[in-house]
Amino acid sequence: MAKDKRPLEELTLWDDARQMIDKARRDGVETVWDRLDQQTPHCAFCEKGLTCNKCVMGPCRISANGNGNGKKRGVCGADGDLIVARNFGRFVAGGAAAHSDHGRDLLETLEAVGQGTTKDYAVRDEEKLARIAAEAGIDCAGKDATRIAAELADRFYEDFGCRKGRLAFLPRVPAKRRELWAKLGVTPRGIDREPVEMLHRTHMGVDSDPTSICLHAARVALADGWGGSMIATEVSDILFGTPRPVSSKVNLGVLKKDQVNILVHGHSPIVSEMVLAAAREPEMLARAKAAGASGINIAGLCCTGNEVLMRQGIPMAGNHLMTELAIVTGAVEAVVADYQCIMPSLVGVAACYHTRFISTSDKAHFSGAEHVEFHFDTARAQGRKVVEMAIEAFAKRDPGRVLIPGEPVEIMSGFSNEAILGALGGTPKPLLDAVASGAVRGVAGIVGCNNPKLKHDHCHVTLARELIKRDVLVVITGCATVAMGKAGLLTPSAAEQAGPGLSAVCKSLGIPPVLHMGSCVDNSRILHLCAVLADALGADIADLPVVASAPEWYSEKAATIGLYAVASGIHTHLGLPPNILGSELVTGLALEGLKNVVGAAFLVEPDPVAAAEKLDAIIADKRRALGLKA
Repeated sequence: MAKDKRPLEELTLWDDARQMIDKARRDGVETVWDRLDQQTPHCAFCEKGLTCNKCVMGPCRISANGNGNGKKRGVCGADGDLIVARNFGRFVAGGAAAHSDHGRDLLETLEAVGQGTTKDYAVRDEEKLARIAAEAGIDCAGKDATRIAAELADRFYEDFGCRKGRLAFLPRVPAKRRELWAKLGVTPRGIDREPVEMLHRTHMGVDSDPTSICLHAARVALADGWGGSMIATEVSDILFGTPRPVSSKVNLGVLKKDQVNILVHGHSPIVSEMVLAAAREPEMLARAKAAGASGINIAGLCCTGNEVLMRQGIPMAGNHLMTELAIVTGAVEAVVADYQCIMPSLVGVAACYHTRFISTSDKAHFSGAEHVEFHFDTARAQGRKVVEMAIEAFAKRDPGRVLIPGEPVEIMSGFSNEAILGALGGTPKPLLDAVASGAVRGVAGIVGCNNPKLKHDHCHVTLARELIKRDVLVVITGCATVAMGKAGLLTPSAAEQAGPGLSAVCKSLGIPPVLHMGSCVDNSRILHLCAVLADALGADIADLPVVASAPEWYSEKAATIGLYAVASGIHTHLGLPPNILGSELVTGLALEGLKNVVGAAFLVEPDPVAAAEKLDAIIADKRRALGLKA
């Protein structure tokens, strides 16, 4: 029996989303909320992490306390603690692999630039190239940018294996934290090595100590945060430019009725930068006008959108839960996708309209999509091809099915670490002085996804507003960006919503109280900034009045981000728990036990106001420990 549709007000915070959900229902288009209702209630064993399908002696599902089905061990003898730890370990490894493989793609492009095998990509920030190369131990004297690029690529490739004694960016970690990692045996050795070892450890008959597996999960996450993701961020800046403050717009209103609308979706700037370059070519613009359009409009979804927003000021159409709804407008000619967080449902939604769904990565094929594979040696030509496909689709648009809701909202983006420190005069001292005075009581990183189990963007926006009212500066990445932008928190005028201290600081600098720092791999910027602040104080990251939150998270990558934040010493809030509640041991370790191991832990709280109070209390405790007024 079909369930009644839930009221639109329960599903999302935004009018543009509500209008499109309503239109989808009228058009007979299934959305993520429909599928969630179909899947509810979820399997209780799976939600608790108590299922195992890692061998064909099973699959097994158990009840940790012997109740229910009474099965306390799997066929191999694994109990609930071990099964939960194995599942969580592989979950974290999946997230680390995704981020780090993204970094490898950028590294291959940097290598191609250095070897001269591509003319489509180049080094846009030579100063940063030289600075990062020197940090990695490369002598740049007398070398041009291409040679430095080749040598830096070689050095970073070593981080993906285990040929060097340490990761290139490990010296960025404060000394106290490095000493703790060494004592615990969780210092990351190789970006690929740690996830592979996790797969080995969680094979039947290898690591059967849940605590040992959880500690290695921390090592896996650290290899991502201080390795794969950090390489992805820094190489992206080298190839495409280091972000500086830029103005743009956000929401579905950025789509244009009279133009060819192309949405870039996924996570990698390698594809989106080429699509954008092709769309700006006079020949492509002439073709669009010949087809009856006034121009070509590029807009972003999810983290690919974040990448081109930060560097190019390209507007954002939406975040994760807006991706289907953007197509439902009937105004999108093409969705050009690379990889990660791309719902397979988009192909079917696109087929309900005139939209062409185009996949571009050999590692991310979508059944029913049109595939135009991008390589570094043919990327510009492929960019032109997908723009031409979008122009062809424009002629098939049905004006009677087009509904673009609302007007776009102004935002400010582009706050890389270089931009932040530059605004402070090249040193973190003014920020530390503001923290010491209490004008800025602390810093909170709000990151990540949307989850249809929670009201779309409500937790992001409410948490940010509650924190800035308490004079806590908020930095954001990923899908949180669209939420904050639509709420009006990404403009300098939002300083009026902050507490008196933070408001005064923002007004003096002309910045918002919520700073956009990039895509989800760019959480490594937040890690690095925390390390810079800690080093300036001669302290550990765990000593800082800094917290993190993923209030609407859903993915393996988000779990990995949360764990590398905790393992780096940052207390981290989650709006929903991971699937670990079937193990008191693993749950206890996550919520309390890690405090005594790495100096931080997770807290789970679905109510964003209550979460803000708990995070504020942590900040107050950190301030008191530093001898500052709470």
